[in-house]
Amino acid sequence: MPFFSPSRLGQEILKNWKSGLTVALVSVPLSLSLAIASGATPVMGIITSIWAGLAAAAFGGSEFNVIGPAGALSGILASFALANGAQMLPALAILSGVVIFAFYLLRWDKYLIFIPSSVMHGFTLGVGLTIGLGQINAALGLTGLPTHESILQNFLESVSHVAQTDMYTFALFAASLCLLFLLAHFFKRFPGAVIVAIIGIGIGYCSEVHLLSFTIQTILSKYGTLHATLIQIPSFTLPVFNVVLVKAVFTVAIVAVLETLLSAKIVDGMTNTRFNQKREMLGLALANIASGAAGGLPATGVLARSALNAKSGATSRFSSGINAIFVLLIAVLLFRGFQYLPLAVVAAILVFAAIRMVEAAHFKKLFHFDQSSFWLAMLVAVLTFAVDPMIGILVGASISLLEFVQHLSTGRSDITLHRNQKVIGRSSHKDIRKHDDHGDVTVYRFTGELTYFNATSHEESIKHLKCRTLILSLRSLFFMDVDGMDALHAIIEDRQKHDIDVILTAVSSYKEVILSKTDWYPKMVKDRKVFASTTDALKALGFPLR
Repeated sequence: MPFFSPSRLGQEILKNWKSGLTVALVSVPLSLSLAIASGATPVMGIITSIWAGLAAAAFGGSEFNVIGPAGALSGILASFALANGAQMLPALAILSGVVIFAFYLLRWDKYLIFIPSSVMHGFTLGVGLTIGLGQINAALGLTGLPTHESILQNFLESVSHVAQTDMYTFALFAASLCLLFLLAHFFKRFPGAVIVAIIGIGIGYCSEVHLLSFTIQTILSKYGTLHATLIQIPSFTLPVFNVVLVKAVFTVAIVAVLETLLSAKIVDGMTNTRFNQKREMLGLALANIASGAAGGLPATGVLARSALNAKSGATSRFSSGINAIFVLLIAVLLFRGFQYLPLAVVAAILVFAAIRMVEAAHFKKLFHFDQSSFWLAMLVAVLTFAVDPMIGILVGASISLLEFVQHLSTGRSDITLHRNQKVIGRSSHKDIRKHDDHGDVTVYRFTGELTYFNATSHEESIKHLKCRTLILSLRSLFFMDVDGMDALHAIIEDRQKHDIDVILTAVSSYKEVILSKTDWYPKMVKDRKVFASTTDALKALGFPLR
C-alpha cells in the first residue's frame, strides 16, 4: 500500500520523531511511577508503555491517542495486586483485553458512554485520592509497615506511624513536588517530570554510593537492580474465575474504554480531526492483550500524554508508535540509571499527577449549576477510594439512571387557556395548579413521549383542568407506546365522565395507524372529535381565526 511505501514511511518519521521523543521522555518516568502506584514492578510499567503503545498505534482508530499505563487504573490495579499478587496483573490485562474485544464485536461502546460525566469525574477524584494518599509511605520514608488488603486500611496504618517520618525523605518529596508545580506554572511546554527525575536520579545515586550523610530509599533499594527486559513472560497461574476476578476484569475494561474514548474525543477537538471509535476499541483490546502477554499491565488512553503528543507537532499515529520505540530505546540504553530514582521523587510525580487528574473547574461548575450531580460525584469519589472502584461506578451510574427515569416520568406539556374565544393564559405541567381560572376551552399539547414512564403524570395534570372543552394536541408527541395509548384512552374517558367535551388534534399518520386499531378512536373520528390541527378544532368551535 502507498501508505507503507519507503518514501511515505520516511516522511512520516521525519514529521513525527520529535513529538514521539517528547512523549517518550515523559512516558518513562510516569510509566515507572504508575507501575509502582499499581502495586507492580517498575519494569512492568515500561513493558506496558512499549507493547500497548505499539499495538494501539498499529490498530487503533485515533491518530493522536497515546495508550499506556494510566492513573485512572492505578487504584483498581493496586487493590487487585494487594489481594492476588502483582504477578496476576498481566492475566488481568489479557482478560480485560478479551472483554474489550467482546465490547468491540457487540458494539457495546455506545452504551458505555451513557455514564454521565459527573460519575466519571467523581471516579477520577476517587482514583486521585487513591494514588495521592497511597504515596504517604514513600513521601515520609516509612518502611516495614504491615500491609492490608484495603487501600484505606493501609492509609490509616501509615497515618498511625507518622511520628517515624524521615525528614530528609520528606524534604526531598516536598521539594520535588514544589518544583513540579513551579515548572508547570512557568514552563508549561516543558515536561517537569523529566527534570525532577534527572535531579532525583543524581541524588539517589549519591545516596547509594554513600556520598551523602543520609540515606534515601530508591527503586534499587526496594526492587533490586533493574534489567532492560522488553518481554517478561508472565509467571501467573491460571486464575480462578470468581466474583472478585470478574468484577476486576469488567471494571478495568469499562474504565479503559471510557478513558480511551474520552481522551481521543478531547484530542480530536484540539487537532480538528475525528477518530474511528470502533477501531479505537479494537486497538485498545489488542493493546491490553499484547501488554499482558509481554508481562505488562492493563493500559488505557492517557489524556495528558495524548495532549502533549498533539501539542508537540504530531501529524499521525506514527508519533505514538515512535513514542513506544523511543521508550524501548531508553529502556535498553539508560534503564539502569532509573534504578537510582528515589521513591520520594516517584511519590512526588504521582501526587502531582493525582492532583492534575482532578478538574476543579468541573466540580465548581457542578456545584454552581447542579448540586445533585455535585454530591453524586462526591459519593462516587468516596466509594471509589474507601470501598471499591467498581462499586463507585455502579452506584453512581445507577443513581444517575434513576434520576433520568424520574426526569422522564414527568409528563411535559404546553397548555393554553381560553375564555370567550380569547387566550387568557399559558402554562405548563409545572404551573397549571397555580391558575384558578382554566377557561372554557383548554388546549393541552403533549410534548416528547407518552409512555409507561410518564403516562400517570399526564393523567394527574389533566385531572386538574376545569374547563368545558379539552383539546388534546398530539403534534409535538414524537413517541407513544401501548401504555401511553391506554393512558390516552383513560384520560378521554375520565374527562367525558365529568361532562367535558374532548377533541383530538394533529394525529400523525404514524399515530393514526396505531390508534385506528382501537375501538374508541374510530368512534371519535365518526363523532367528528378528531381534527387535522388545533386551529381547525378552534374554528369548529367558533373561534374567529383566519
